[in-house]
Amino acid sequence: MNILITGGAGFIGSHLADRLLEMGDEVYVIDDLSTGSLMNVKQCQEQKRFHLIVDTILNEAVMNDLISGCDQIYHLAAAVGVKLIMNKPVKTIETNVNGTEIVLRLANRHKKKTLIASSSEVYGKVMNGKNATVLLEDTDCLMGSTTKRRWAYACSKAMDEFLALAYYEEKKLPVIIARLFNIVGPRQTGQYGMVVPSFVQKALIGKPIIVYGDGAQSRTFTYVADAVDALTKLMDESDAVGKIFNVGSVDEITIEKLALMVKEMTNSSSEIEHISYEKAYGPGYEDMQRRCPDITRLKNLIHFEPGTDIKDIIQSVIDYYEK
Repeated sequence: MNILITGGAGFIGSHLADRLLEMGDEVYVIDDLSTGSLMNVKQCQEQKRFHLIVDTILNEAVMNDLISGCDQIYHLAAAVGVKLIMNKPVKTIETNVNGTEIVLRLANRHKKKTLIASSSEVYGKVMNGKNATVLLEDTDCLMGSTTKRRWAYACSKAMDEFLALAYYEEKKLPVIIARLFNIVGPRQTGQYGMVVPSFVQKALIGKPIIVYGDGAQSRTFTYVADAVDALTKLMDESDAVGKIFNVGSVDEITIEKLALMVKEMTNSSSEIEHISYEKAYGPGYEDMQRRCPDITRLKNLIHFEPGTDIKDIIQSVIDYYEK
């Protein structure tokens, strides 16, 4: 089968490319290398069934050729990471909204099954309330003010979901939406604010491990191979079409405890330093106190169980950076 991965030289995309090549597929990747890397797909380029196109998904002519010749599309290309969102809000909105519109319009032209990689960010700050438990796919979203650019990414991914579901309902395009919750593993960089690789990199070189706020905010973390397993199984499920799925772990850990765990596992002399969100990102920044998914829908359909615990996830990142 011919498979197109947008953003396929990125962290998750490159692991997905590895998996699809192992499964015997012909894999086409388009990536502008703004956050992706040639190093991520170095091992893929040794195979004749791998094809890399260095270009933007905003190039409609190139995208039309790629989509017309593929059987399925995994749309992962996006502006990601808190730092990038805060520093380049225009690029975030243009890439995430315009890029997805182009992918869906051309997928509909050629009637190609498409999986849209969305984000847990779409839930906004709904779990900051005292009564919040876990996030269901139909849980109401709660965004912050438009004057706070931190929410630009969340809103752009929510619009991607609205558009994908509109194409499904109105034009019968087979689409699947996967909301990814903090995917972690080898090849991920801390450059754009990803917390685990950032902590590991600092710990390995003895620099302060920076925790924003009080560190009491909690998250769940999912190993990239587990996430890729979920994505490929969703693509093969006819019953997944037209639906949204949370893809993540349900084991929460506070950021403070995560920092301590990284320090211990790396045997690092690094100090854990707390700084305010305002100092890190400027005035008016908001964060979510908790973010934990309900994955019942995913379990029921593909029997998904995250198979990698947080210590093994951290160790995989340590091993990667020690190399």
